[in-house]
Amino acid sequence: MCHGKPVIRGTRVPVTIVVGSLAGGMSFEEIQREYDLTAEDIRAALKFVGELAEQESFHALRAA
Repeated sequence: MCHGKPVIRGTRVPVTIVVGSLAGGMSFEEIQREYDLTAEDIRAALKFVGELAEQESFHALRAA
């Protein structure tokens, strides 16, 4: 954790930066170079976000 945000183990790189970079079109290789991470680090970030999303529950609101 860094400033209350989950980071890649052994770094100060937030998981949100990694996932956001992928969503923005960066490749694994670009992220590895830019943030000095491994492909395993990137996969761990994706796994973390996937597990977090699975824990979320959504409830439909009733029409007024």
